[in-house]
Amino acid sequence: MADETQNVLGEIEVDSENLYREEIFTDMRVATIRRLTPVNADGAFDPSRKVIFVGQAQLMSQVGPLPVQTVIEAGTLKEAMEKFPAALREAVDELMDEAREARRREASRIIHPGELQGPHRIIE
Repeated sequence: MADETQNVLGEIEVDSENLYREEIFTDMRVATIRRLTPVNADGAFDPSRKVIFVGQAQLMSQVGPLPVQTVIEAGTLKEAMEKFPAALREAVDELMDEAREARRREASRIIHPGELQGPHRIIE
């Protein structure tokens, strides 16, 4: 069993050159902003890399809650809060474009005999 787990997981290592401390800020309604602060292996701030802000929200759709996440280009938490609505709108627009493109590709797909399953299958 241990050998199977090792094969599935492969070699797992922590990238000690790419560590971040994560802090979560929320308005307890809609917005969640994660601040990822770069740190060294000893946990000290790493000034050679920039802080990353990630906005998250859960929107209701026809099929249920839809999690949306996007990087917010900001230098401070205050700036990230101000840019949150626009960044989230842009992320939702991108998701909608991707969904439309996927529908378009699926609609234009050529169906060959034998691909259909179930009661619609072409009988030769």
